[in-house]
Amino acid sequence: MRNYLPFLVTVLCLGFLLTSCDGNRVFEENQDITNNEWPVKLAPVFEFEITDTTQQYNVFLNVRNALHYPFYNLYLRHYLIGPDGKQVNSMLHEMYLMDPKTGEPKGDGAGDIFDHRFRALKNIRFKKAGTYRLKLNQYMRQDPLPGIMAVGVRVEKVAQ
Repeated sequence: MRNYLPFLVTVLCLGFLLTSCDGNRVFEENQDITNNEWPVKLAPVFEFEITDTTQQYNVFLNVRNALHYPFYNLYLRHYLIGPDGKQVNSMLHEMYLMDPKTGEPKGDGAGDIFDHRFRALKNIRFKKAGTYRLKLNQYMRQDPLPGIMAVGVRVEKVAQ
């Protein structure tokens, strides 16, 4: 039993360290795309709660793609809707999933799957407390868009 005590203490310390590293995260959710083909009609919606209107936030878009994704970039449009149901913000984003010249995949990869995080909104202050909705649409010319496995949203507090 004594031989396991140092191992147990190490594992617990590592666990506390790993869970404390993400203290600025307010919300993060990813939604899988069925059959890894994103149709234009599919517009994933993400709902998150904002309680502190004095805090600045960064909003990120997460994308998971397979290596067989046929383009080097991805166009997404986000629509941010406030607690009152009114649109607060909308923007078109061009994201580079692969290097345009070499075709080398970007992002964090494991085999033929790559994860990306792109900042969509920087240092934003939400004017009203409540539940916000962020809707994503793909704006590519191919329908359905193959090779996109999941999309998501991450909201985090700006470190001060």
